[in-house]
Amino acid sequence: MWGKRDDMVVHQVDPYNAEPPRRALAGEDTTPVDTFYSRNHGSVPEIDPDGWTLRVDGLVDRPATFGLDDLRRLFTEHTETATLQCAGNRRAGLIEVRDIPGEAPWGPAATATARWAGVRVADLLRHVGVHHEATDVAFTGADTATSPATGAPYGGSIPARKALMPEVLLAWSMNGEPLPAIHGAPVRVVAPGYIGARSVKWIERITVQDGPSDNFFQASTYRLLPPEVDPSSAGPGDGVALGLVAVNSDVLSPDDGAQVPAGPTTVTGYAFAGGDRTVVRVDVSTDGGETWTRAGLADQLSPWAWRHWSATVEVPRGEVTVLARAWDSSAALQPERPEHVWNPKGYVNNSWARLHLHGV
Repeated sequence: MWGKRDDMVVHQVDPYNAEPPRRALAGEDTTPVDTFYSRNHGSVPEIDPDGWTLRVDGLVDRPATFGLDDLRRLFTEHTETATLQCAGNRRAGLIEVRDIPGEAPWGPAATATARWAGVRVADLLRHVGVHHEATDVAFTGADTATSPATGAPYGGSIPARKALMPEVLLAWSMNGEPLPAIHGAPVRVVAPGYIGARSVKWIERITVQDGPSDNFFQASTYRLLPPEVDPSSAGPGDGVALGLVAVNSDVLSPDDGAQVPAGPTTVTGYAFAGGDRTVVRVDVSTDGGETWTRAGLADQLSPWAWRHWSATVEVPRGEVTVLARAWDSSAALQPERPEHVWNPKGYVNNSWARLHLHGV
């Protein structure tokens, strides 16, 4: 389906929501398109690239409408390697603590990295002239949300200061190939360092404004609620709007539950920190955190990309839990347990990674 690999873990068919098995991400600096996770709130819209237009309006001097040829003619193409991560990544670990009804049990592979090419949002904004009182830039997609059944177009916003940074793109290419329909063709937003929900697909409007988007998916969803709150009774603006990705990591190989020979075993995984932070350290333990092995960190392809890591640890005979934890460049450390970060929407599970192995 949608050109994806046969072993994708499909959480929902329509809207299509799926992630690859964790091992498919192991050792891949960039993620093949057929392996890249997909998170959608509605059916994939059918858009003719020749008839597609993008409206830029709001607090600007010269509102304008652009076609695809206009973007290519007026602005220089740029490429960024960036990791996108769903706010619900690793939700399955929170569901093990307490049920989260109505939310997909995403594993650790709702995250992926690609080389994105397109034009800078900042170049468009400078072209139309942004008013000094502008604080946010809102994006609206062509998809209509059916999950939840709002019947409204999908949208969200990022701060204007972020939108004016050179890494934020209107992308039409992914890993050197035309952007696939399932990933937002003909053009999507890529906002590196922010939760994937802010990288709006099938973009058709950009609005410069003096406050965050009031779109349902910014005002009422993708918000971190306190554990005691019933999400069905929460109103617009409740909780904390999610934006920058919190430092996170997980194990990609071996598979969870795998049998491995007792003795030295190589464990690999990824770590990622949003904003302009980078991952600076990953530790791995097989004795409940009594002792730790420092993992080796692979080179980072860009400031906006994950880092793969690898460590060799001693696996005893019998059942063992492998723990992994990461620090970012602000000295933030992942919280220890999923109980400490549980919330009623199941967002931002960045507790220590836990992998169960059986030494034989």
